[in-house]
Amino acid sequence: MAEAERIIGTPDSPDGAEAEQPERSSGPQGQEGDQARPKGRRRIAVLFTVAAFAYVIDLVSKMIVVAKLEHHEPIEIIGDWLKFEAIRNAGAAFGFGEAFTVIFTVIAAAVIVVIARLARKLYSLPWAIALGLLLGGALGNLTDRIFRSPGVFEGAVVDFIAPKHFAVFNLADSAIVCGGILIVLLSFKGLDPDGTVHKD
Repeated sequence: MAEAERIIGTPDSPDGAEAEQPERSSGPQGQEGDQARPKGRRRIAVLFTVAAFAYVIDLVSKMIVVAKLEHHEPIEIIGDWLKFEAIRNAGAAFGFGEAFTVIFTVIAAAVIVVIARLARKLYSLPWAIALGLLLGGALGNLTDRIFRSPGVFEGAVVDFIAPKHFAVFNLADSAIVCGGILIVLLSFKGLDPDGTVHKD
């Protein structure tokens, strides 16, 4: 009975009030730890949801381009300023470095591994979105590298968005660039992937 009164306490008992005090001070810390884990899981879910969305729309767009646009005349979207034109690109994003296809394939795979490792410490929503865009874009172009001709790890990426006076690119390239820009902005703001903010 004495042990029960110590734990529960009574309104008129100073001992009960003193017994409750440590529980109130330690309660928020426990709740903070409990809330951090679900929050981290939610951010990881956002990362992979964004990545899956970017990957799927890139994959579907390339399938449509190969089926309907390849070996056909370009489609004018905004006059000469923007066209859809099917191009096979053996280089990196926007057609750079066509002689290093295998190297770009390895880099893309390394980026995916790094993002997967960062996900374990991810508590920031903006970082989850940025890394998701990078992951989805890298997976989209890596799929082309692996499965398209001329061979495994040497495949040419399907590009089709052709602005005037600019390189032809695809939706995976766009996702990678948008994710990279967002990461630069977050870094300038001092926001880390774990959610902490620093001012250096």
